[in-house]
Amino acid sequence: MENTITAPAAARLRTVASLPGPRPWPLMGNLPNMQLDRIHRNVEQWSKRYGPVFKINIGPVPMLVLADHQLVNAALRDRPDGFRRPSITAEVSNEMGGRPGVFLAEGAAWRNQRRMVMTALAPHAVKAYFPSLVSVGLRLQRRWRQAARDGGAIDLTEDLKRFSVDVIAGLAFGNDVNTIDGGDDVIQRHMDTILPEVSRRSFALFPYWRYLKLPRDRHLDSCVRELDKAVDELIATARVRLAAEPQRREHPTNLLEAMICAADEGDSGVSDVAVAGNVTTMLLAGEDTTSNTLAWMLYLLQKNPAALRKAREEVLRIAPDTAAFTIEQMDALDYLDACAQEAMRLKPVAPFLPLEALRDSVIGDVQIPKGGLVWCVMRHDSISENHVARADQFDPERWLIKGDGAMDKHVSMPFGSGVRTCPGRYLALLEIKLAGAMLLNSFDIASLDTAAGKEPDELMAFTMSPVGLRMQLRDRVA
Repeated sequence: MENTITAPAAARLRTVASLPGPRPWPLMGNLPNMQLDRIHRNVEQWSKRYGPVFKINIGPVPMLVLADHQLVNAALRDRPDGFRRPSITAEVSNEMGGRPGVFLAEGAAWRNQRRMVMTALAPHAVKAYFPSLVSVGLRLQRRWRQAARDGGAIDLTEDLKRFSVDVIAGLAFGNDVNTIDGGDDVIQRHMDTILPEVSRRSFALFPYWRYLKLPRDRHLDSCVRELDKAVDELIATARVRLAAEPQRREHPTNLLEAMICAADEGDSGVSDVAVAGNVTTMLLAGEDTTSNTLAWMLYLLQKNPAALRKAREEVLRIAPDTAAFTIEQMDALDYLDACAQEAMRLKPVAPFLPLEALRDSVIGDVQIPKGGLVWCVMRHDSISENHVARADQFDPERWLIKGDGAMDKHVSMPFGSGVRTCPGRYLALLEIKLAGAMLLNSFDIASLDTAAGKEPDELMAFTMSPVGLRMQLRDRVA
């Protein structure tokens, strides 16, 4: 059965092979012209040359590139029935011994896991955890206060990663790992090895590791084994707690308990393997995406003093005391929320999303066969003057305008679109606002830049992160 997405009536359809695009190398396609750590930039540059619909070749495999937000939005909304994440990613993960969570699951398995994860990440569940989130924010405040008094430079990305890890470890497992104060999170150390390897292997021309294990591959195997062991221990411990305190099933105290309870319902269709997969998925979602968005937002605020002043005024008016933060205060920080949205428009941590067709489809006026690959450019129209006024400027106000003159907010889709929109959206924005508000009510930013004083490079691994941001703070005098 063929599915049609926004095809003009009676249009003459094109094939992917007939589309314009950069000239491929024999066997290797366009990979020699792409750098894995900035592959998003490579494709974005080609979209400026070849237009919103063109092709690239990943090895010998042609791939349709969409850089039009309406086509991207339509394709994303055709999941999970019309498109899925590329099967190569799931194959690489399975081959490594990974246990799929809602990120990689498809079909009925995805629907069952999605229901479980949505239950665990519902706003009321996150709100119940809010006091612990504030405790992590106060821990980061103490660390930064000491750095301010010592005059030391803060590795911004690293500190925000620690903040996000501590938040998600508490919310997900009920564990206070306290990486902010120098504690060690064993699971996260293994994730830092595993996730870049998934990306690297997904783009490899030849799966050499199936025939020859290099030291990095043996290290990867060890990390996967240790990660599985640690996650299994977390699940077993949580089950012991639930057995000893049955009342927890009515009111789970953390996300892992909530997922286990949801999985144990008779019609859940979810096993402990799926719970384990979603534990690791939560670690990914709770660390890189949120911490990188926070780092980009703070950098862009520092570069735009008027926006920084407005954000601080709002925070001091609504949430002046970190120790007294309430969920209602965080929900009322509309301008700070707009700052996060604007940062994600300019610096999305997922600047592209690859898809694979589950059936013969038509996207725009292009036929794509079942199994065909699609590259969705998530940062094209969102930074185009054709769709956003003063598109290159950091202007949070654009997100607050309603009615006439309002921006089409669909040009920016940092959490995806359709039913596979990121289920952790509320938690991520809550973390961002809490950490941002804590900084703004407690400190003045003396400097926030790279050593060279240039815009930080965008490093693409599993997510897009800023490189080399250092921050110096001063205690704010009321």
